[in-house]
Amino acid sequence: QVQLVESGGGLVQSGGSLRLSCVASGRTFNTLTMGWFRQASGKEREFVAAITWNGGMTWYSDSVKGRFTISRDNAKNTVSLQMNSLKPEDTAVYCCAAGPRFSPAPKNANSYNYWGQGTQVTVSS
Repeated sequence: QVQLVESGGGLVQSGGSLRLSCVASGRTFNTLTMGWFRQASGKEREFVAAITWNGGMTWYSDSVKGRFTISRDNAKNTVSLQMNSLKPEDTAVYCCAAGPRFSPAPKNANSYNYWGQGTQVTVSS
């Protein structure tokens, strides 16, 4: 079992920045692929970013590439999402997710076994 707890969400103006964090417990963190997904009201969940167990590779959705950065600190069991140049369309509940060490499809939500409760990000125009 893996427990995931997100933090760092809030209300920010368009163009601003936020940093989300997700702390994992219950299993060796450095064996996990970690991802961030988001779901806006009335919309389907969508992939945001993912990172391999050792931080060696990252993936981003086209909509956030160049603005968001995913990183991890295995010593602190933490994965973070730095979000810059935020836009109103980034408004959503952001969830972190944990999957197996070698994930064949890190952009696919079905590749993840564990999910956090999520943190709300609201970007005002």
